[in-house]
Amino acid sequence: MTNPRTAALIVAAGTGVRSGSPIPKQYAPLCGKAVLAYSYAALSAHPAIDRVIVVIGAGQEAALRAALGEVEYVIGGASRRLSVLAGLEALDRLPGEGRGRLVVANDANNAAAPASAGATDGVARVLIHDAARPFLSAAVIDRLLAALDTHDGAVPALPVADTLAKGDAELGETVPRDSLHRIQTPQAFLFPTALAAHRGWPNDGSGDEPTDDAQMVRAAGGSVALVAGDPMLEKITHPADFAAAEDRLATTLRTRMATGFDVHRLEVGEELWLGGVKIPHDKGLSGHSDADVALHAITDALLGTIAAGDIGTHFPPSDPQWRGADSAQFLQHAASLITERGGIIDFVDLTLMCEEPKIGPHRAAMRDRIADLLQLDTDQVSIKATTTERLGFTGRGEGIAAQAAATVRVPGGKK
Repeated sequence: MTNPRTAALIVAAGTGVRSGSPIPKQYAPLCGKAVLAYSYAALSAHPAIDRVIVVIGAGQEAALRAALGEVEYVIGGASRRLSVLAGLEALDRLPGEGRGRLVVANDANNAAAPASAGATDGVARVLIHDAARPFLSAAVIDRLLAALDTHDGAVPALPVADTLAKGDAELGETVPRDSLHRIQTPQAFLFPTALAAHRGWPNDGSGDEPTDDAQMVRAAGGSVALVAGDPMLEKITHPADFAAAEDRLATTLRTRMATGFDVHRLEVGEELWLGGVKIPHDKGLSGHSDADVALHAITDALLGTIAAGDIGTHFPPSDPQWRGADSAQFLQHAASLITERGGIIDFVDLTLMCEEPKIGPHRAAMRDRIADLLQLDTDQVSIKATTTERLGFTGRGEGIAAQAAATVRVPGGKK
């Protein structure tokens, strides 16, 4: 099969009571972002993954929205197994080329919904990931998907390095650690195999609840490959794990700052888009795309933090496909490149230079829109405005200029 459709499910339906957090651990902050946001960004940015769906608990909709903005989700069930089943059933109901928005309130206690004819044509492979493992690398995803060429499933694994022994109050005999592994997520499967294994698992309370999906696929007769895991994929379970996760993240990240600058001409008959918001005005900005000078400046600032050229490098003005394009996609592309590097956007600062229109009445809407596009809190976005005292082209009302600065943290480099 060429270019098989690949979906990812992030299981985020738990309450995380052992973490000590007043909110479920998947929504708790970790270095300024929700724990869930890290793995969601990594899966969304991977070029082989077509769709990412979050499985949440009932009543967690607002928490999900605060963590990720408007994303596709499914309501899970009373156990991890039932939550995964809810996600798989939702994927199975998608049409073959289904691109519509998926928000499913699923009855996860219904163990096996009827298969929809032809629906599995749309999804060939699925990755199932626990939200409590935030630091997911593209290399792990690559290894998992490659293993599906020869196996029904694949799991990331780390060899056990510590001595293992039996015992309770006293030390008992040691257990040979050869061929023992610690199993991580995401776990990858051929979609029909995963769906059949979950549908076939006893739902009458007679069987033990599985601890992972690979166990279910093996019980159904499927083959599961072991691929190299990643120490960064440690699971967050207890209060001390948050501090350890922040330490792991801090040791791998370096702060970078870059700026961006853009100018566009004001012309009669054009729409005026600034910061992703359409502003009523007698003139609009002219350019090859929608000419949103604010988003263009921020895009260049973000690209600068990873030395990835400028907006024209990625979206050449000579290419007709970008004529009239929504500049939001330029901004999100730059953000996705940072995410692919394992980076975090910390702060964006924008200064708009114009005599008209007045920016103040639209500042809040622009902050909200930019924060939503970059999956940031609004207090991570600053917007200022100034005039040039009627000097120069901005002072004459001929155009609008924008200066942006972005601060990010990315892996690698010297201190």
